[in-house]
Amino acid sequence: MPRRLFAAALASLGLAGCSTVDVLNRIEPRTGVEIVRDVAFGPGAHDRLDIYRPRSGGPGPVVVFIYGGSWNSGSRSIYAFAGSALASHGYTVFIPDYRVYPEVNYPVFLQDNARAVRWARDHAGDYGGDPARLVLMGHSAGAYNAAMLAYDRRWLAAVGLDPRRDVKALIGLSGPYDFLPLHSDELKIIFGPEDQRPATQPINYVDGEGPPAFLGVGIRDSVVNPGNTARLAQRIRDKGGLVETRQYGRVTHAMTIGVFAAPLRGVAPVLRDVEAFIDSHT
Repeated sequence: MPRRLFAAALASLGLAGCSTVDVLNRIEPRTGVEIVRDVAFGPGAHDRLDIYRPRSGGPGPVVVFIYGGSWNSGSRSIYAFAGSALASHGYTVFIPDYRVYPEVNYPVFLQDNARAVRWARDHAGDYGGDPARLVLMGHSAGAYNAAMLAYDRRWLAAVGLDPRRDVKALIGLSGPYDFLPLHSDELKIIFGPEDQRPATQPINYVDGEGPPAFLGVGIRDSVVNPGNTARLAQRIRDKGGLVETRQYGRVTHAMTIGVFAAPLRGVAPVLRDVEAFIDSHT
């Protein structure tokens, strides 16, 4: 949709003064989708998730979507449009919150995500999903988190899961997977002493036995260098694993997930490509 037409549509809906994400969440179609909000997956204040599920149809794949935010921000409520979009295709979607800096550093956010995945798998059947068809998905820092769960088996093993057995696919959008050396003072705190940082990089755990991966990135990404995607994909191939990559010429960092929203899907076929990959591997 051209920008001027999109702006006019917002004005006609009385949404012109809202933030972009508020607009996307308010106008996202939810026909056939049920939302269950603020479900506890643990005792902590951040141990909450939202669930998006189709109102009809047989048990479908389960997607745990991990949002980004530079490991220092983010909220599950921002991504309602993404949860609804995926649920409308027949997936049961879990979007958890997790602790971030400065409350915690690496690897606590991975441990929180692992516990959310365990809960989602245990309870998927209660919400119409098939726990045997579990997919990990993330955007930006969330793609990092999802990749670490898929490749560094320690985190899911701690909750009794094995990504080789229990995860059918990994979806990473605009993710940082190989981003040393660090230049940000904040990231240096988050990821700890320099000599320990190689152990924080997803690329260093690829052994060819991880789940099939879809890695999407915008060529215009100025936040996370697209080279992260290229290097991870090449490492997976070198190790004999399965990976599919897509580069989107009109898409920036935020827009690789933003185009999941109904008014923006014509910008790039990211949602269509993700759904096709999930369907082919579940």
